[in-house]
Amino acid sequence: MESIAAVVIGAGVVGLACARTLARRGIETVILERNLAFGSETSARNSEVIHAGLYYPTGSLKARLCVAGRQQLYAYCGTHAIGHRRCGKLVVATSAGQEGRLAALQAQGEANGVDDLQLLSAAEARALEPQLACTAALLSPSTGIVDSHTLMLALLGDAERDGASLALRSPLRGGSIEAGGIVLESGTVDRLQVKAAMVINAAGLWAPQVAGALRGFPTALIPASFHAKGNYYALAGRSPFTRLVYPLPEAGGLGVHLTLDLGGQARFGPDVEWLPDPLAGQPIGESDHRDYRVDPARSDAFYGEIRRYWPALPSESLSPAYAGIRPKIAGPTDPAADFLIQGPAQHGIPRLVNLFGIESPGLTACLAIAESVAAELQIG
Repeated sequence: MESIAAVVIGAGVVGLACARTLARRGIETVILERNLAFGSETSARNSEVIHAGLYYPTGSLKARLCVAGRQQLYAYCGTHAIGHRRCGKLVVATSAGQEGRLAALQAQGEANGVDDLQLLSAAEARALEPQLACTAALLSPSTGIVDSHTLMLALLGDAERDGASLALRSPLRGGSIEAGGIVLESGTVDRLQVKAAMVINAAGLWAPQVAGALRGFPTALIPASFHAKGNYYALAGRSPFTRLVYPLPEAGGLGVHLTLDLGGQARFGPDVEWLPDPLAGQPIGESDHRDYRVDPARSDAFYGEIRRYWPALPSESLSPAYAGIRPKIAGPTDPAADFLIQGPAQHGIPRLVNLFGIESPGLTACLAIAESVAAELQIG
């Protein structure tokens, strides 16, 4: 059996950031990825937004790591020639009754350390975006967009230059917690066993199943798993907006918002479609059958939501684009959950860190999450 210093399970944006952090510290690192390519699940199916840090309870991991991670991510994009744009965002109130929530959101963001927020009147907002309909808006200048694929390619390149390696088509089959390390079995036809001195479970949607596959891990500490599908629609033609436009947040998400890619193409989403957990009781190494297709019939609800802030949205201008699934650890009737970075202090197993519920703002916070994981592992 081969021994290795560190194994990262999952090659999404957070797993790649963690591998980069370990490799930069001279730690031999292998990344296990079940798919044919890195970043092909949650990390490739989102809004690609660099969030400022408005929405999360002050002092929460989401708030702290989003604000810190946003600053780190802009700097990283600048030094690694990663496509990004600090385009700004407008969060809008579409009735006078919503304006109190908008002011509360501003206060929440400022308490989290977001120091550039501006509350705008309807006229001031329309001066920025003439087709916008609102009674007031909150401008977040430090919100932006990023090319997530190029970001992940840069993270992987950094990790590999410092000695890390990526093993594709290597689903975790199981493992056991033993003295001096964690034994992992992975692979499809050819099985590989390794003993790792440290393990980071960054498996996203699969993270609870990965933890449950480690014999000796206390199952009572594995959180419940919930999946919320988010569907996106693309806008035909040129977008009349140069900034992102968000409604006020809703249960389970941030509302059907307008985002832009780096070419200026507009897309709308995600909505919130709660799914049964198709991974429950399924062998950890088997393929899952999640349906990422966007149902064209959902467009009626999209037109209604979008026209609250863009009444001039043309009919027949939306087409199904793509969908993603959020790895949640709180259900539809529960309060929103924080990130759960579960290390030895929580579960008592040396040098194991589980990353549960890493949904938005995980992309923004990826570099800060990686530093937090390093702290949990007590590596300088």
